[in-house]
Amino acid sequence: MNDIQITARTVRLVKRLIRPVAEEGLIPLPEFNEMISQLTSLAEHGTTRPVIIPKLIDQKEAAEMLGIGYSNFKKLEAEGAFPFKRKMVGSSVRYRNVDVIDYLLASDKDDAILSAEE
Repeated sequence: MNDIQITARTVRLVKRLIRPVAEEGLIPLPEFNEMISQLTSLAEHGTTRPVIIPKLIDQKEAAEMLGIGYSNFKKLEAEGAFPFKRKMVGSSVRYRNVDVIDYLLASDKDDAILSAEE
């Protein structure tokens, strides 16, 4: 296993160094943003983010992704337990799948911090 860890400081440095190149158009901005996002994930979680096509999901799909029941999800969502926001499509409630995944990744990080403190 690789013992070298990318730090947040290194990510900030790379971002500052490469941003002018992206702003000049030598690197497309979406590519620059993806690169920084992946490096940030690597520094924070020790792994890159999965490549996911963003899409809107309904409440049942969000509950399934979180591994909880639909009624429990609706209750927790009404209480404001989740940081991701509703998107209204007509009268239907939707969520961005990447927001739910970000929440799960952040929860994994919090769990790792809590277990390390015990």
